[in-house]
Order: sequence, then structure tokens, then C-alpha cells
Amino acid sequence: MTTLRRRTLLAAGAAAALGRPAIVRAAPATTLRFVPVIDLAFTDPIYAAAAQVSRTHGLMVFDTLYGTNTRLEPSPQMLDGHRVEDDGRRWDLMLRDGLLWHDGEQVLARDCVASIRRWAARDGLGTALMQATEELSAPDDRTIRFRLRSAFPLLPAALGKVAVPTCFMMPERLAATDPFQQIPAVIGSGPYRFKADERIAGAHNAYERFDRYKPREGGEADWTSGPKVVHFDRVEWTTMPDAGTAIAALQAGEQDWQENAPHDLVPLLRRTPGITVRVLDPLGFTCLMQVNHLQPPFNNPRIRRALLDAVDQAAFMTAVAGGEPAFQHTPCGYFCPGTPMASGEGLDALTGPRDFAKVRANLQQAGYKGEKVVLLVPADSVAQKPLGDVAADMLRQAGMNVEYAAMSFGNTLTRRNSKAPVEAGGWSVAVSNPQGMDWLNPVGHQALAGTGAYPGWFTSPRISALRKAWLAATESADQARICQDIQRAAFEEVPFYPVGQYKQPTAYRSRITGIGSGTATFWNVRPA
Repeated sequence: MTTLRRRTLLAAGAAAALGRPAIVRAAPATTLRFVPVIDLAFTDPIYAAAAQVSRTHGLMVFDTLYGTNTRLEPSPQMLDGHRVEDDGRRWDLMLRDGLLWHDGEQVLARDCVASIRRWAARDGLGTALMQATEELSAPDDRTIRFRLRSAFPLLPAALGKVAVPTCFMMPERLAATDPFQQIPAVIGSGPYRFKADERIAGAHNAYERFDRYKPREGGEADWTSGPKVVHFDRVEWTTMPDAGTAIAALQAGEQDWQENAPHDLVPLLRRTPGITVRVLDPLGFTCLMQVNHLQPPFNNPRIRRALLDAVDQAAFMTAVAGGEPAFQHTPCGYFCPGTPMASGEGLDALTGPRDFAKVRANLQQAGYKGEKVVLLVPADSVAQKPLGDVAADMLRQAGMNVEYAAMSFGNTLTRRNSKAPVEAGGWSVAVSNPQGMDWLNPVGHQALAGTGAYPGWFTSPRISALRKAWLAATESADQARICQDIQRAAFEEVPFYPVGQYKQPTAYRSRITGIGSGTATFWNVRPA
């Protein structure tokens, strides 16, 4: 939607002429009305391993063994605590009393063991943990036991991370589902129950308070750590047809909270009485253009390197976040800017003027023969659609034969899992906007792992070895040096193209308070 069109819609205020979806309606004070950034295409957050909206849904329905605060420190959540013995090679995690699944059954340690295994199959940090694990078992109903081959001090951080995919606990019968298949039912032990009977795909999802949820006692309520206290009986998610309609509904009081406020409308929202605008996550979103390493032309590392000179990060960030410098950061490397593992190593490849004539010549010299490049673009994503538009223009200026494949976010995720040639429904390039927390270190960074497990299927023995060295390092200075080596290798092998970092504001009405920092969570939020 253009800025002009958005402003035209907003000028109408609360007028019925906006034609808002029929699902928008008056709600009692005990209902929180929320507009997610995109439709909840998949309700299984492990299956939808890269989908932040599925993670946000998961945080409502499922719980985690550890929580994480906004300082990125883990602490026991479903656990009473843990005991570490044998020089860090044995961990016993003890569940709290009184934890129940939404169907009334008791949460057992064997449920958690099965859940950890399912999550680890889709997560880089989880895979590293399991590789270090000799035995994962449930010696009794309340004890989860890890026997490790070597010490793994990141264990609590791995099991409590909020970055996708999060290690959510679910009943053993659901956790036994193949992690590449969707679970047959949504049953967790979190503070809200998912109302599957009210789901309208593409439009509406509802949650109700789980009245038998037992919040953790004591500690600081900060992001996913500490007590999770529910103050609303219901939370309703409404997917809007466009950002302008959503903002108008927020202005009119028909919605309480819009997860992502469009950057170009932030000045207007700041002037609107009764609406608060703020950035919840200071790490923001680190964006990338992913390429398929299995298929031509990007199976050729010379072609991947030649295209680096075409990447204009400022163009990508201006498209997604507007012109306000406070909302964007470039240059951005392979780790989240402003965090301990980030560095300036190799960033000169992304700076300076872009010379497309030179890029076209270098691509031909590298072996590009006009192969069709299928670019996947989620047309319903406020952030990923403009990233895709810039990517299409860049690739075409570089002389590539681009097919612009616009589709829904859900269909993009599904097609991105295909390893087929482009002629058989495969793909060449995809854009995405993972959160900065996904790029904090080389073990949790899925797209950089070099193991061939992440869509794009990048493999690198060199980077894989450096990741293992990072895990073994005990000093932060050594870890930072290893990450410099990883970034140097990444600019040579080009697993993907980093295209910048931006910060995303949220907007909500003054009738609600208690919205915490980090990602959107719904506990401790209350009516004003």
C-alpha cells in the first residue's frame, strides 16, 4: 500500500466507509484485541521453524523450561531449578509441581524429553546440544536428565531462547510427531488455550485464559522470564487486509494493539491521542536475501561473490523502514550489529558505489548463462514484500533473468522447503527478516550454520569447524575473534546476502498497560 493510500484511509478515521473486516467488533473489557504482523498460517511453531508469528502464538499456548529476560539471561521457568554435576557433564532439570496440560493431564518429564528432541531437529543450537549429549532421559516424572559428552554451558540459554524456533514443551503424543509435519492438535501448558473451534484461516484466531495455569512464584517479570500473570480472559487476533485499515481500526478503538506499526505512519500515530508508539526489541530485525545453493546459478560460489557488488543495503532498508535513520542500520554483516560477536570484518564488500555494468560483466565471467532466477516474495508481508521488490530490481539490473514469484507468506514457507529445480517448483532466491536475536552467535544462527540443514542448504566445512571452536572457547575475546574469522569466510563463500538491520515500532491504545520489552507477549498485560 502506498503512503498516499494509507493517509487517505486514515483521514477517514473511524468511518464505516473503510470497509473493515466483519470480524472486527466491539469486545468486553476482558478481551484484548490484537493485530498480528501477518496471518498465522501455521499453528505448530516447530514445524514453522522460521515463522516469528508462529513463535508469538506459541508463547501464548506453550511454555518453556527456561525463560529469557531482555538482558538475554536464562532462568528457570517450568523448572524449580537444575543441578549440575560431573564437571558440567550431567544436568538434572527438576519440573515445578502443579504443571498441567490444557487437557488436564499432568506435565511429565518424558513429555519434555520428547519435546526437546523434536525442537532440536529443527534448531541449530538444539542440534549442537544433542551432538554434545550422550543421554537424554526422564528418570522420574519430574526430572529431565542430560548426560553430556562434554560440558555445554549454553544449555539453559538453548532451552530458553526466544529466537525461532523456540523450545516449546508439548505432550509426548504430540511431540512424537515428525518435526517436518504439523502436530494434529494445539495443546500446551501455557497461560492461554488456543480456541481451534474459532479459527478462521487468514482472518481470526482466539485464545482464552487457562484458569489452571500456575505462574512461577517470585523473580522479575521480564520478557519470558518470571511470573506470567494473565489479566485478560480472552485475546483475539484479527488479520487485517492492509496496514492502513489496521491503523484506522486502532485509531477508532476497534483494536487495542497493532504488532507492527508502519514506519511511514509513525509520526501520525505519535500525534494521535490515546496511542503509544514504541520499539519493543532494540535488536530489531536483521534482513537477508537467501540463495539456493543446490541449483544453478547460485550453486556457483564465483557467481555468489560477483553479486555481492550489486547489494545496496541502504536501498533495502529505506524500502522497509522509511527514511528515518533511527529505524535502520547499515552496513550490517553476518552478526547482529551492536552485539558482542559483530565486527567490521569484510564489510567493505557492501560499501561504496554500486556499478551494475561491472557486476554484469563479472557475473558473465563467473559463469552466469542467463538461467532463470525464481525470486520468492511474500506479497502479504509488510516487511518482506518491499525487500523482495528491491531484490527483484537489483537482480534485474545485474542482468539476471528474474521470475518474480509473489505468493502468501504461508505458501512461501512451504515452497522454500523444496529442493527441486526451478522448472519443477523450486526456487532460487528468497527474502526474509529474522530478528536480531537470531544472529547473536554462530551456533544459533541458522542461515550461517554451514550444515546444509537450513533452506538454501549452504554447506561449509570451514564455517562448521569454526562454530565448534566457538562453542569450545571460554573467553569472550576468543569467541569474538572466531566470529571475525567466520564473517571473513562468509564473505568469501556467501551463504546469503545480509541486507541491513531495522527496528520495528509497535502501537497500542492507552486502555492497556504492562506491555513488556522483547517480542509481543500477552501475560502481565492488563486493562488500564
